Amino acid sequence: MTFKDLQLIEPIQKALNDAQYEQPTPIQQKAIPIILAKKDVLGSAQTGTGKTAAFCIPIIQFLSEGDRPKNRRIRALIVTPTRELAIQIGENIDLYSRYTSIKNTVIFGGVKQGPQVQKIQSGVDIMVATPGRLLDLHNQGFIDLGHIKYFVLDEADRMLDMGFVNDIRKLLNLIPKKRQSLFFSATLPDNILKLSQKILIDPVKIEVSPVSSTAETIKQYLYYTNKADKKQLLIHLLKEEEIEQALLFSKTKHGADRIVKDLQKHNIHSAAIHGDKAQNFRQKVLSQFKEGKLQVLVATDIASRGIDIDKLRYVINYDIPDMPESYVHRIGRSGRAGESGVAFAFAEPEENQFIKDIEYLTKQKITVIEDHPFPQTDKPMSSHQKKEFNKEKQLKKQAFFSNRKNNRR
Repeated sequence: MTFKDLQLIEPIQKALNDAQYEQPTPIQQKAIPIILAKKDVLGSAQTGTGKTAAFCIPIIQFLSEGDRPKNRRIRALIVTPTRELAIQIGENIDLYSRYTSIKNTVIFGGVKQGPQVQKIQSGVDIMVATPGRLLDLHNQGFIDLGHIKYFVLDEADRMLDMGFVNDIRKLLNLIPKKRQSLFFSATLPDNILKLSQKILIDPVKIEVSPVSSTAETIKQYLYYTNKADKKQLLIHLLKEEEIEQALLFSKTKHGADRIVKDLQKHNIHSAAIHGDKAQNFRQKVLSQFKEGKLQVLVATDIASRGIDIDKLRYVINYDIPDMPESYVHRIGRSGRAGESGVAFAFAEPEENQFIKDIEYLTKQKITVIEDHPFPQTDKPMSSHQKKEFNKEKQLKKQAFFSNRKNNRR
């Protein structure tokens, strides 16, 4: 099947041809005809399957073919959990709609609202938004949601994980009940299905590449090591494998910043992207990484779904996530669109169980690298040891801040 077989209008086909899109992915093959048939969709697809195009292309076609109101109004709303993902979707809309007169904008928090408000007031057809800023600007009277005909909730499972459920409920009361709704999630647990029932009417269910599967094009390798040795292991890996560029995942924001400091000490160009970084900085860093100016981009999970880099080969799990689905999402940043990818994981003793959970979910054994300079020699702590360790850690922390306060007097 080609995109021509999907009965897309000529301007969209021309844009796809410019972008060298030849064959639609499975979810695009399934979803686009259903959406064009004006049906609601409940879609389950992991990151990297092409679902953004699956819902954006039909919406652009609808808005291009339909009657345009005299005053340009927001007629399509796409809501997504993170700023990075919102920006990525906006870029894709720009790409697919370049030969149409469709206008879109992206709004998100963490930056001044002035430029976003100006864009809205100039008139847009499609709005991509994160929930907080969307409701904020609506409450200020800058956004009119009364003309929405097409509503998309993307990465719904992530939305709920990040605590946006109340914002979504508020939003549903603000948009017209008569609309076409598209609901996409990497996983479909009970809470997601219940939410979808409030949004969708008689939906067609589409499932492609469930989250338990990892792309066949991604080779996975595991290093068992100690927590204190991860820094040296990372430097060893980058040099031993001659890795030109890698996306590395840290469990915490502070951890991401520490990793960057360690890498910079070894003259390895790197930067961190996470929720505490200013939006302008985050976009600058992403651009530098895409242009090949950074060897390592260190990210937390909140940024994992918004990073879409063509031909990214290497992903490193510096910390193993406690949710096995997060591991699948992380390594899904590589091996996209048929390209080959390599995923490395560093497991300290406390993370050994997480590896077992990942292998149970994916039904795959991760290849263990036995011969390396930093093998795991420590043992996992018992629950009592963990309790004592955390207690001692807290006492040291209190003593540190107490001493610092006394020294300032």
